[in-house]
Amino acid sequence: MTASAHDGVLDLVVIGGGVMGLFTAYHASRAGARVAVLEAGRIGDPRTASYGRTRSYRRDYLDPRYVRLADEAIRLWNEFERDCGTRALVRCGCMNIAADAVTPELASTYGRRSTAVMRRLGLDPEVLDRRQISTRFGYLSADEAYLDDEAGLVDVAAVTEALLRVLAQRKVAVHEGVEVAAIVDDGDAVRVTTDVGDVTARGLVIAAGHGTNDVLSRLAGCELRIPLTRDRPSEAKYYVPRPAERSTFTADRMPVTAYLDTGIYVHPIVDGVTEAVKIGYYNPPDVPRGTTGIESIAAFVDQCMPGLRTAQVSDVRDVDQCDYDLVGDDEFVLGLVPGHRAVAVGVGWRGTGYKFAPWAGRVLHQLARQQGTVYDVAQFDPARFTDRVTDPVDVLQGDEVH
Repeated sequence: MTASAHDGVLDLVVIGGGVMGLFTAYHASRAGARVAVLEAGRIGDPRTASYGRTRSYRRDYLDPRYVRLADEAIRLWNEFERDCGTRALVRCGCMNIAADAVTPELASTYGRRSTAVMRRLGLDPEVLDRRQISTRFGYLSADEAYLDDEAGLVDVAAVTEALLRVLAQRKVAVHEGVEVAAIVDDGDAVRVTTDVGDVTARGLVIAAGHGTNDVLSRLAGCELRIPLTRDRPSEAKYYVPRPAERSTFTADRMPVTAYLDTGIYVHPIVDGVTEAVKIGYYNPPDVPRGTTGIESIAAFVDQCMPGLRTAQVSDVRDVDQCDYDLVGDDEFVLGLVPGHRAVAVGVGWRGTGYKFAPWAGRVLHQLARQQGTVYDVAQFDPARFTDRVTDPVDVLQGDEVH
């Protein structure tokens, strides 16, 4: 693997072959760039946060900035499906629920507050009361629900397959098992030295997940280190309902269901993808979880999803049990590396990032190749973790950057 000034400098090198890195290569190659992807492990490693069976995509956030970006990400997911001729999204909707017996202060629940934010931005989830919930979703016990029909699940395997297929068609080299030894940025080009050769490009994107600081430490003159920690669901269970009840829990009838005040999310059965309802229990970084009486998945099922009480239960031990990369201030890290005009970094997706992948890849591509982006990403600036003062990132005008 060699690309030098003598045989043609690439436009972009991406370090990290997870979904963020692959989407960066996708957007760059779509704009005609010559791109290479370097992955330390293997694409599709189940131990990494980019892979699994399903991830939810939704717009219900308490921060209006994330709502806007999630809405833009859905637009880009739809564009990706059309461009690749694949089905990436399972459009089953996403529903936040609340029950007075669990969270008596219903006015302060995540579902009600996030719905208020969405409505201020012109998005209008459907509001359901207990009677409507019982009629439409008889397996649930809840007093109110907020259903966003534009949300749902991402078929992770379909996304990975489509990305790799399209990148191969565009002659993007994807190298696995590559260890980065050194990176030198001379201002005109970035030279990446690896255990299998050197590659030189006009821009570099670092999307290496938990390995991000290791890569940054190999970039000459880079002072940036990001306070990353690992997290994963406290519990993750598969529930297989009895055959006669299975159709009740399939994605054509059951939306993604969340009770984030208790740390619970539920994914429906997706034919051809997963044959069980998946329930996760975790501490969502943007919701200070209090004492609700629900301290396990079993307690949630007993109090809020009685329709699964008779289901067969097993632990999630396969590709859906992975580590997430968290940042100390619970914000994404997305921007140019201080002191390097054509080196961008993206990390800290904290378990919620997968849904933003087509947007994050677009931003990273624009930053590394154009030193600016059509989006306002000031809140995600990596410089917040250094003492350096960097120039503001340009917000480019127009709908597309080439």
